[in-house]
Amino acid sequence: MSTDNHSRTERDIRIALLSMEIGIDHEMPTYGGGLGILAGDILRSCADVGVPIVAVTLAINKGSASQKLDDEGNQIELPADWRIDDFTTLMAPRVSVPVEDREVKIQAWEYLMTGIGGYQVPVYFLDTNLFENSASDREITYYLYGGDERYRLLQEIVLGIGGVRMLDALGYTNIRKYHLNEGHSALVALELIKKVKEDNPEYNDEQILESVRKKCIFTTHTPVQAGHDRFPEQLAKSLLRGFGNGEIDEICHEDGLNMTLLALKYSEYINGVAKKHGEVSRNMFPGYPIDSITNGVHHVFWTTESFCKLYDKYISGWRKDPFDLRYVISIPKKEIVQAHAEAKRLLIDLVNARHGTGMDYDTFTIGFARRVTGYKRPDLLFSNPDRLVDIVKNTGPIQVILAGKAHPKDTGGKELIKNIFVNIKRLKDDIKIVFLENYDMELAKFIIPGVDVWLNTPKRPLEASGTSGMKACLNGVPSLSILDGWWLEGCIEGVTGWAIGSIAAEPSDDSKDAEDLYDKLEQVVLPMFYDNKDAWARIMRYAIAFNSSFFNSHRMVQQYLLNAYFA
Repeated sequence: MSTDNHSRTERDIRIALLSMEIGIDHEMPTYGGGLGILAGDILRSCADVGVPIVAVTLAINKGSASQKLDDEGNQIELPADWRIDDFTTLMAPRVSVPVEDREVKIQAWEYLMTGIGGYQVPVYFLDTNLFENSASDREITYYLYGGDERYRLLQEIVLGIGGVRMLDALGYTNIRKYHLNEGHSALVALELIKKVKEDNPEYNDEQILESVRKKCIFTTHTPVQAGHDRFPEQLAKSLLRGFGNGEIDEICHEDGLNMTLLALKYSEYINGVAKKHGEVSRNMFPGYPIDSITNGVHHVFWTTESFCKLYDKYISGWRKDPFDLRYVISIPKKEIVQAHAEAKRLLIDLVNARHGTGMDYDTFTIGFARRVTGYKRPDLLFSNPDRLVDIVKNTGPIQVILAGKAHPKDTGGKELIKNIFVNIKRLKDDIKIVFLENYDMELAKFIIPGVDVWLNTPKRPLEASGTSGMKACLNGVPSLSILDGWWLEGCIEGVTGWAIGSIAAEPSDDSKDAEDLYDKLEQVVLPMFYDNKDAWARIMRYAIAFNSSFFNSHRMVQQYLLNAYFA
């Protein structure tokens, strides 16, 4: 593959990834959570491997909200202060999309993601903040998942329809496959229907459908119904009336415009993001051939410096080929322990500097950092505070580090944070607990490698995949997690970590899961940590060798190449 970005012509770029959010850098607040972080990791691996791909997302001019927490745990959202032109280059072409009875103009900013060998993947940020647009249209690309249904559909029109048009305008006219990363970009199908009809006026409906399906790949990321965008028929027909009624009638159903059903209908290859999630998705959407490609994380990006140095010392090829991480099995356990101790010192120093909590380096430290919402149960650990205190007194000290944002409109998630703060105060004499505000990519790089065990407690079967535990194992941190998502595939009990609850427990029972969590901590995890350091170090090493060598984005991209992109 050529490493000169400007020599790459339309014949080279064959794949287009469209995603509402892409996490590139913590200083670019263009992501809100796991979907964006995953998209960034896919593109990092594509750049490393030299995959002919281009990505399209939204500019998010005001940035995804930053989080402030008061003493009671009340979440306050603040706009992020950033300038897109500090990181990207404005491109010359402009396109427009029809909205109601007007045209909304779009410009694009280019970011070049450079891989390990110098190959560059272009990422385009679509931006409606143009003087030619009305004040309200300029704001379409301001806020990630902001506003009401109308605002969200406007954003998805810009992403899907505007994305295809911008790629054409930029010279990417030979796209082989459009990868729809979640249903937000499903209106790609509407624009492709229009193009097929213009190019092939003789095609009947079945030929149009097949022609579009050959070009689309759809990855669904959530088994939670609220995660699937639906818009009222009247709203969809009003905003999209610049298209012919025929096309709009084709994409609207009894329940209006369902973006997931639209993507399912017009995609030839469809996948969930873990084996279990593929099964759950087939049950949610019977009749569709839904495969699965289990998520992965970028192995170099998410490995802390002390472990990077360790891997460089013993495994020369690991940066290019993460499968080589299986050779970690030959690294002396004491050096793995030392590398982790360095990461833990960095985290504990950060926590103590910010919060003055007096945490120490030797105490068993539990980490939990996710988007805060009901089904992830961030407060499960505090279900029975008295039992937790008994465990500490009888088995050994614990300290807990938590982080995560609630969606601005998720009142339940915000209440969970407040409940955690109540428990922090209640337990302060027995357990040091801290909740770090404004969880982002930078903070994740401190928390995840620095704790001793990674806790994950979603309600089964609502975890599509989860990737935080994958980042943990890269840094020798085993997981203590519910058997759902990726952990169903990654958990070898007592070898790579530990399970909470039974594989048959579906749906989850909060009280049973909490009881099992406490039992595991008291009877297995804490005694090993404090009394059998050699066994603990062995689990750290196995977590890297078995899980990091597989649950990485290089393997994930290879599966997309084989099963979807060039199948």
